[in-house]
Amino acid sequence: MPSTVSSIWYVDASDPVSVLREHPGPDPEAAWALARQLNPDRDVVPAASGTMKVWAGPDPESVYIGCYPGVTVVCSTQAALPRPTKLPELLVRPLASEHTFLISYDLSLGWGAFAHWERGEFRRSFSATRVNILEDEGLPRVWERPYWAGDHPIELQPGELPDPQLLPFDPPDFADAANEVWLGFRYRGKTPAEALDSEEIQVCGFSLFPKGEAPEPEAAPEPELEHNGKRGLFGWLRGHDRVS
Repeated sequence: MPSTVSSIWYVDASDPVSVLREHPGPDPEAAWALARQLNPDRDVVPAASGTMKVWAGPDPESVYIGCYPGVTVVCSTQAALPRPTKLPELLVRPLASEHTFLISYDLSLGWGAFAHWERGEFRRSFSATRVNILEDEGLPRVWERPYWAGDHPIELQPGELPDPQLLPFDPPDFADAANEVWLGFRYRGKTPAEALDSEEIQVCGFSLFPKGEAPEPEAAPEPELEHNGKRGLFGWLRGHDRVS
């Protein structure tokens, strides 16, 4: 499981999990176009790609994007906000999507956050550490009730004394629960064997550079064709397909 997650989802599909299962590979050209749209003040260069099990919480100089029919995910440190309502307008609804979901957490800090916009209109946000609520805006959703009721308490280490201000739930778990409700899968905890795993969700990677400081792309041989005559998913990173 990833120890950090900082993601924004743009969703039109009624069943995101089915979309992600039926389209195991994202659209790299759409991802590259969106990466440039969201980072107009940076040079955006295609980089190593992978899955959300590894790249759900990238470093500040990278962004990972998966574009699927009706479902797009952007993994960026711009989503790791103590106050999710401060998400820049450019990131709230760049694709005119029906729903925008923000899911972020950091296990080392015991911090978790989530937020929801509908057609660009704010609906709900929450952000907290184990003892400090940083933001709690909008109407709580029905699925939150068991957490506020103490049905999912924080598991303390042997000998660890509870802080008197300890929340009745672990914020990273709370954020992960929002991810499950909205997107149909969890990053953490036990899930059914047939459930979607973050390792199955592929994203295209991009490195971010100050304007005019991106390195020149290296020439590379043409990628080999697969048995069906098509290039592999990440063939766009090589040869003349690589953006200069």
